[in-house]
Formats: sequence, C-alpha cells, structure tokens
Amino acid sequence: MKTPSIAHRSGTLVLGLLLPLALSATENRITPELVSIQVMHNGQPVTIERGHDREATLPEVFQKTDRGCPPFCVQPMEVVPGVETIGELDVLDYLKRMTAGDNSILVIDSRTPDWVMRGTIPGSVNIPWNKINNEGEGTFETPTEADTLVHILADEFGATQNPTTGAWSFADAKTLVFFCNGIWCPQSSINIKTLHAIGYPVHKIKWYRGGMQDWASVGLTIVEPE
Repeated sequence: MKTPSIAHRSGTLVLGLLLPLALSATENRITPELVSIQVMHNGQPVTIERGHDREATLPEVFQKTDRGCPPFCVQPMEVVPGVETIGELDVLDYLKRMTAGDNSILVIDSRTPDWVMRGTIPGSVNIPWNKINNEGEGTFETPTEADTLVHILADEFGATQNPTTGAWSFADAKTLVFFCNGIWCPQSSINIKTLHAIGYPVHKIKWYRGGMQDWASVGLTIVEPE
C-alpha cells in the first residue's frame, strides 16, 4: 500500500469569540491542553492535529444534507444497550493507547474501500461493513461470507472458537472502536448489531457515531493513499 498523504480537509469558523492574546493567529489546538498526537498508520508515523486555515470548509462529499432514508437514516445515540457512544477526544485517547503499544484496541473504519480512498482517520484499519453483516434471520447469504467473519473474529479481533461446539470466547478479544461516514451512515451500527448478536461483549465495543463527517468538521488530520 502506498504511503498515506496527510491532508487537512476541513475546518470550522468560530465567530464572535475573542482569542486570548497569548494565542497566535495561526494556532489551533485540539483542546487547550492538547496540540497534537502522533500515531502509526500503515507503518508510518502521522501527526494528528487541527488545520490552521481559518477559511477552510467541509469537503464537498460531506456538504450534502438530503441523502435519502432508507438507507441513510439518522442513527440513534445508543446503537445497542451497553455499547458506549464516544466522541473525538475518546477516539484520540484510544489511538494514543494503541500507539503506546496497547494491542487490545482496534479502531475500525467500516466503510467500503472507495470511501476510504477519500481519506480516513490515522491509525484506523479498514474492515468493510459488508464483511461483518448477516441477514435479519442471523445467517449469511453464502458460506464464503460466514467464513470471512470467522477469519475476522479470530485473526483481527482476537476471539477464539471452540472447534467442537463452534461457540466463541471473547475473553481475550479486543476492544473495537467503530466508525463510518457520520450520523446518517448505518454501516458501523450494522456491524455492531451483528457482533452483539453473536455474543461480542458490549463493554468491548465503542461507537464513534459522528464518524468522518464530524472528524472533518473540526479540522482533524485525515490521511489518504497517494
């Protein structure tokens, strides 16, 4: 895979606020105490910070408001009882922990590869939502799709399956942080519901509901393949 390029793809304008005199005109922190964090993305170090262009606007792909529901319906604040809905600072904290060597966490971009090519959150991995999606009856359309989920559960998420009974153990499974395009995107929520249905512990699933649209709206670093 090509080395990701870094692009500040968006920003917000804050009107009517007086900046402290100690801040320079170009300074734009994540929080008053946090300037940036460094993460690893596809084996390359990437600094996540906010943009410094005070005239920046949202990328065109996130400016659209009328997308059609279904499928692009406003998602609830709670996707599954017990699954925590988190924000940008929480995602940054999980990314920092991963960079520090915590292998028990995985930040997952649930979107299809064509969307990921337009940019993603540094430090995340792409597992397309249709790889973790079964039918309403709880079965997969083809044996291949079921095999794909088994592979993801075991090799990506750290779950173990009893070869005799087929039952899954999630004692050593990772904490998963899911996101997709935004509050109108159902992809990550579908994945969370599927995992919950097969017994993945809710305390090991987190949902960044705002997704890429909210990430872009506050000007946080986005990476895309060159």
